[in-house]
Formats: sequence, C-alpha cells, structure tokens
Amino acid sequence: MNGVLIPHTPIAVDFWSLRRAGSARLFFLSHMHADHTVGLSSTWARPLYCSPISAFLLHRRLQVSKQWIRALEVGESHVLPLDEIGRETMTVTLIDANHCPGSVMFLFEGYFGTILYTGDFRYTPSMLQEPALRVGKQIHTLYLDNTNCNPELVLPSQQEAAHQIVELIRKHPQHNVKIGLYHLGKESLLEQLALEFQTWVVLSPRRLELVQLLGLADVFTVEEKAGRIHAVNHMEICHSAMLRWNQTHPTIAILPTSRKIHSSHPNIHVIPYSDHSSYSELRAFVAALKPCQVVPIVSRQPYRDYFQDSLGPRLSVPLIPDSVQQYMSSSSRKPSVFWLLKRKLKRPRTQGVMFESLEEKADQFQADRDSKANNKNFCGNLEKQPSHHPLQVKKQLSPDLCSKEWDEAVPFSESQKMVTVLTAPLGFSVHLRSTDEEFLSSETGEEIGVGPHLVPRGESDGSAVSGNQRTWRSQGSPPSHRSKAVPLLAPEFSGLALKYLLTPVNFFRAKFSSRGFDQQMEKYHKSLVKFRKSTALFDPALQF
Repeated sequence: MNGVLIPHTPIAVDFWSLRRAGSARLFFLSHMHADHTVGLSSTWARPLYCSPISAFLLHRRLQVSKQWIRALEVGESHVLPLDEIGRETMTVTLIDANHCPGSVMFLFEGYFGTILYTGDFRYTPSMLQEPALRVGKQIHTLYLDNTNCNPELVLPSQQEAAHQIVELIRKHPQHNVKIGLYHLGKESLLEQLALEFQTWVVLSPRRLELVQLLGLADVFTVEEKAGRIHAVNHMEICHSAMLRWNQTHPTIAILPTSRKIHSSHPNIHVIPYSDHSSYSELRAFVAALKPCQVVPIVSRQPYRDYFQDSLGPRLSVPLIPDSVQQYMSSSSRKPSVFWLLKRKLKRPRTQGVMFESLEEKADQFQADRDSKANNKNFCGNLEKQPSHHPLQVKKQLSPDLCSKEWDEAVPFSESQKMVTVLTAPLGFSVHLRSTDEEFLSSETGEEIGVGPHLVPRGESDGSAVSGNQRTWRSQGSPPSHRSKAVPLLAPEFSGLALKYLLTPVNFFRAKFSSRGFDQQMEKYHKSLVKFRKSTALFDPALQF
C-alpha cells in the first residue's frame, strides 16, 4: 500500500485502513490504481475527496456509495474545514499528475504550512506553470513518487518511448499487435498508435467505457477483427498465448513498462514507456520547488538522500490548533453504546412469544365459563379438534403483562394492542407481542426487557390446571372432584418451558447446547406423559 498519514494533521492520502488511520478525518484518493486503493471497497463509509474521473471509476468499479464521494475539480482550489465547527480550514488544489486517467497531485495549505503530495506522476516542465506552483510558494513537505528514483535506471521520455513502439510496429506490417496494459492507464498511447497506423484499436468493453468518458478520438472498438492493434491485460502476454495467437495470425506483443521483465518469447518486446518520473526528471522537479523536506511515497523502494543539495531550510513542527486537536481525538468514529441501542431499535422487530398468567379469582373463571356457554358453536368446534393439535388460535384485545414472581397475582393495564392468543391444553395462555422493548444492557451486554414469560393459570395456591382446563372440556363434562390439581410441571421443567417453548431462536440463551436441550425435552415429555396418565385416572375429560 502506497498511502500516507500526514503527521500533525487530520489528512490521509491513499490510506484506507481505518484501524490504523488513528486521528485521520479527511481522506483523499490520488488515482485508481490497485496499489493506492488497498482497503477501499463498497463498505467504505467516510467522505472521500478525488478528481471527477476517479469519482466515476470509484463508484463504477469498487461500488463505493456516491454519498461518500466528493469530486473536486482539477486545477481549482477548494476550501475544506479541519474541525467540526469550521474555525480552522485548509485549501487543497488538484494538479494533473500525468500518470493515468483521473490521477492528481494534492497541494494542501493550512496551519501546517504547504504540503505537496505527488502520488504517482510523470514530470513535465509544464507542471511548474500551474497557478498553484507558479507563484513561488515555499513547499514545506514534498511527498514524492520515488518509483524510479534510481540513478542507475535511465529512462527515455514518453515521447521517445512512444517513437520506439511506432518503429517496432512498422517493422512488422503484417502482424497483429498485442499491447499489454494494466486495467487503467496509457490510453493516450493507444490513441497515438491508432492515428499513426490508421487502424482501429480493439479494447475490452470495460476499457472502451473509460476512453469514451475521457473524450479521446473515435478510434476504439470492441470488435475483435476490426483492427490489428489489440489492448490486452498484461498478464495475458506469455509464451503459451504467443503460440496460440501465432497459430491463427502472425502476432507480436509489446509491454510498455519500465519494470525489468524477462521476455519468454522472441516476439514479446519490452519498451521502457513509463508513467512514473525518471530519476533525472525527479531531480529537476525537486530542484525547481526547493522543498524543506522530501518524503518518499513508495516505502518498498530503496531511497537515499539524493536531494539534499536541493532542499530549503527545515521548519519547526507546526502547532496544532485546539479545535483541530479535538476533531482529531474525537471518538465519533467509534460507535457508542447509545448508537448501538439506537441501531438495534431501528431493526425490524420479530414477533416474540409471551406466556401470560391468567391467575384470577374464582369469579373471573366462572365468568369465563358463562361466556363459553353463550357460544356453544365455538366450544363444539373445540371439542372436535384432534388430539395432535395442541394449540387453538383466536384474536382478542389483550392487556399488557407485567409479572414479578411465578406464583404472584398478575396486574393488568388497559393497553389496546391487538395480539394473538394461543390457548393451550397445558394450563398456559400464549400471547404474541412485538419486541419493541428490546435493549442491550450497558453493563452486561445481554438483552433486557424482552423475552417470553411463562405463567400458569389458576390460583397461587397450586390450582394451576382448573382455569385453562375448563376451556378444553366439553360443555357437559363434570368438574373435577379434587380441589387442587396435581402440579403441572416440576420446577426444572418450568424453567425449560420458560426458555424454549414456542420461543423465537434469537431469544435462546447461549448456556443451553442443542444436546442438552434434546435431553431436557426428552425428560419433559416423559414427565408430561406421566402427568397425563395420573390425571386421567381422576378426570376422564382430560384424556386428549
């Protein structure tokens, strides 16, 4: 990765690792080559500044959302805030870097002095005529593209290298020409060759979309047999590909790069056409600017003090304004507990299951029986239900529930929520309600205020069966001769029902494993069968 965090500022250029970004708050993209976009993807969610062409490619190829992309016009100065209140600002100017479509240099001016970040660039004397550089500003820090910063590496100018390519193609008038390129860059070279040889240049649809955006001459096509010059991915040019291409038509391949590449086939030609500045060009550029210090961008490239004789006097470390310090040290990038709660509450709520106690006085149970007697058809339908249907569903307006203990009376409020009530034969009524009251505990991180509550019907003295059993008896069935019913479930199984019976999966407690749950369920069913057999001896109506 060839990005930098500029010290004593909130500025990051071509740096996309948020975990290591520290106090960076303003992010800039110099161009769209892969080694400058490491970590940048569709999940990026910070304001990002770049040129208009890079903005188009950023959204098109990396699917970065448009809401985070801030396109700045090249050749113009833009004022950006350096804190949250706008007290401190800086001026940033974009300068064409002559590297690839959309590539720019950034000139930053603010409390930190004047900083020039070249990114990848190929120097031309016309760059010194840019208005932002022409006025003779003192560059305090120059972040320099040192890709070819090696005195032993002698490179021709782009015009000289392009002439070498033209002469090579002229020596093979009957050959097709494969030019190996990266996914972005050297489009102007292709245009020059097309005009020189009066032929179409065949491109991939993806690159054709780019050259149309650049407004180049109409010399490009996607039809394979339309022209003799083909732009291909540089990785495609290899020995096996050359054999395949030459079986159908004589073909040569050209790799326009300053990299040292071994040619695996006699018809593969490496031409030192580079989009990076040569050593001599870097020397001329630094000598003209006379910066106070030079910082190399490419960390993996060996760098020596080649420019000591061209540097100006060093300046002291700038004093960071208080408002900028607060902006850089703010924890707004880290989600707080309240932000997490707000986000969780905005999620779609699933219907939870709440087991509501119907512990009422005897007169309330009697009122229930009277109401059932007035609706014989409904009760008759209940009698006809087969035994393998454990639940019956009806709609009613149910009050909210707030229960404290298992065997205490349950107070009711006057809420008018429409909920679904599941009336079960086991002495429980099940109320479905929305889990709008779902929160995270700031201390334990567990969910609080939600979850199913299981409470048996009946009086707190142990007659938990009578109330709900009346719902499932026929109209003519005699009441039980016992004043107190056998306890429905042992305490260990009531805890099981509390946590699992008809409960959504997302409410399961982590301390229960699937194997333990199966064992508990097996014990539960054995206890239930034993209970049914013992109860049936006293009340034949419960043989369901």
